[in-house]
Amino acid sequence: MTQRTGTDGAGAAATAADEQAPADQRDAAAIGARVLRLRRERGLTQRKLAEPAYTAAYVSTLEAGRVKPSEPALRHLAERLGVTYDELATGRPAHLATDLRLALTEAHGALAAGDTADAAERFTDCLDRARRHGLTAAQPAALLGLGECALESGHLDRARAHFEEAERLQAGEPLPRRAAAVRGRAVAHLLAGELRYACYLLETAIDRLNESGLHDPDALLLLYSAAIGPYMDMGAHARAAQAAELALALAPGATDPALVAGMHRSVARTLIAEGRTAEADASLAKAQELYQGLRLSADLAKCHWMRGYVHAQAGELDRAESELRTARAMLASRKAVLFTDQVEVELADVLRRRGRATEAGELLGSLLGRIGPERGAVHAAGAHRLLGLIAEDRGDAEAAEEHYVNALSLLERAGAAGDLADLCRLLGDLLRRTGRVEAALDVYRTGLGHRAAPGTTTLGPAPAAPPLGAGGPRAAGRP
Repeated sequence: MTQRTGTDGAGAAATAADEQAPADQRDAAAIGARVLRLRRERGLTQRKLAEPAYTAAYVSTLEAGRVKPSEPALRHLAERLGVTYDELATGRPAHLATDLRLALTEAHGALAAGDTADAAERFTDCLDRARRHGLTAAQPAALLGLGECALESGHLDRARAHFEEAERLQAGEPLPRRAAAVRGRAVAHLLAGELRYACYLLETAIDRLNESGLHDPDALLLLYSAAIGPYMDMGAHARAAQAAELALALAPGATDPALVAGMHRSVARTLIAEGRTAEADASLAKAQELYQGLRLSADLAKCHWMRGYVHAQAGELDRAESELRTARAMLASRKAVLFTDQVEVELADVLRRRGRATEAGELLGSLLGRIGPERGAVHAAGAHRLLGLIAEDRGDAEAAEEHYVNALSLLERAGAAGDLADLCRLLGDLLRRTGRVEAALDVYRTGLGHRAAPGTTTLGPAPAAPPLGAGGPRAAGRP
């Protein structure tokens, strides 16, 4: 048999290109070190490893890092050393990709079970391993998981950074693959009170998906469902209803039951706004059933939260309090700090309406130190609004005005048009009752301005609807 003594069987020296390329030199050194380590671990001589295709001198040159082996040479050495070609060429453990998929699944399980800290540790370990071994494809999944953990714990800047990095790593991927990162960024901006930018991110992604012909039901369902929240907070109820209709029409084609459950929860908000509380409760019941099957405790908690809101709107305050307390306990157990604070605002409203103003005021006072312009601006404004109402009830007009003005400032920054209009009415009524009629008129005009174009935003036309067959988006019907 002809003995090959170089990378191409033509000599023992590396090619000039290999010698001149720093990257190749680094690769050669790393591969040589691995071959040396594995050979010694297995008790093989250089000659025994080289035979029958190569020489001991070639193995010595390779182990010294002076030559980068060809693919045939690497495959021969890998077989003799009892490892895979990829493991010898890259240093990655043979089953690393499979192990990482399993670890990511377990991390998602920890997140779904409510152990955010454990989930974050698991996702971090997955990310570190993927980076260490150069597995770029596995990194976005770990970053998305870390982003969700950061959202749960209220670290919005950290969440946004994780989602942005995931999207950057997926820049060359089709847009449906990037939808989860876009949605994560939008939610982080929404929770930070940047409603318009959250809408912009979601609407831009939806339009690009539809224009490109990438009509992925899961991706579109994720984005349309995510858009409902900021639309509702901005007072764009017509646009929220349209997004809900499209989400419902997409649901039968979705492959992820968690997305379908999330869609039912989001659609309930539009039903509530339309006064259709029975249908909203039915939609939330469907979501709860799916979440229970999936054991997604965070989303199940949010269903209890929304059902509490539904009962409150219907005047069923005892049921509302029970649901909201359940939601708060579940979210608190997950250490989902920001969401827990937001539920407490809703609970305080119910307590005030049940005649327990002191308890409501104490609850609101304690949480205002934790939320504000950069963390839950809309709910911080809601807390000030409720404290203003409580102050009015006890005859303290000055304190009420201060809370209303604070709420107004927060809502103006967030662009929550519907809430702004309601707050302007409350502040205007207070100013009028205290004899400041001109100031009251100015505030009323401000409120009317926010109601001037119901169902719209300043973002231009709503995203185009995806093609959903001859039946159109309304064929699916309401839940």
